[in-house]
Amino acid sequence: MADRYLEADTPELRARWGTFAWTDDNAAKAKDIVARYPDGRQKSAVMPLLDLAQRQVGAETQTQGWLPIPVMEYVAAYLDMPIIRVVEVATFYTMYNLAPVGRFHVQVCGTTPCMLRGSDDIIAACKARGMAKGHTTEDGLWTLTEVECMGNCATAPMVQINDGNYEDLTPDRLNAVLDALAAGETPKEGTQEPGRHTSEPSGGPTTLCEMVDANHDYRSEW
Repeated sequence: MADRYLEADTPELRARWGTFAWTDDNAAKAKDIVARYPDGRQKSAVMPLLDLAQRQVGAETQTQGWLPIPVMEYVAAYLDMPIIRVVEVATFYTMYNLAPVGRFHVQVCGTTPCMLRGSDDIIAACKARGMAKGHTTEDGLWTLTEVECMGNCATAPMVQINDGNYEDLTPDRLNAVLDALAAGETPKEGTQEPGRHTSEPSGGPTTLCEMVDANHDYRSEW
């Protein structure tokens, strides 16, 4: 797991983000999000509002986005919460970036299933492209983070890049994905194994085979 830290609250940070406010579209989204919660429970909207704020920062910076302290203060004021409560949430969940990231945030799973299936080779392929864990490349394109399990163990090794998961990776397959992203293309998400659809056994299913082509009723066979 990469080290996590709050970006320093500097005058420069305040000058850039101290006047943060929802865009018109996000103001409407924020109002709708808060309305989902019963009276007295509006503070429960802190997680989706932090995500919304991070995405707005990302849209402004052409990156995945992150949460400067003044932006978290804005969310805290919006929900009438102490800022420390908002910071507690943001620092607990790794879906929130606490420091600037690049245009593409490459999060490599290094937990046991992915490690056994070659995540070390995936990290090495990232390093060969100039990435370093916990850092953003000089061109601002890539940020590399090693993370804990993201639930794609059956299709390990995998990486999450911004909102997309890429699975069944080899160094060559990862490089193809990264090359496509760098070129402004949209590579196929999910498994990169040819002929594999989702997380079914590689080479095809070994049980419930009649379900491949049609909705087969097995009840008479029980």
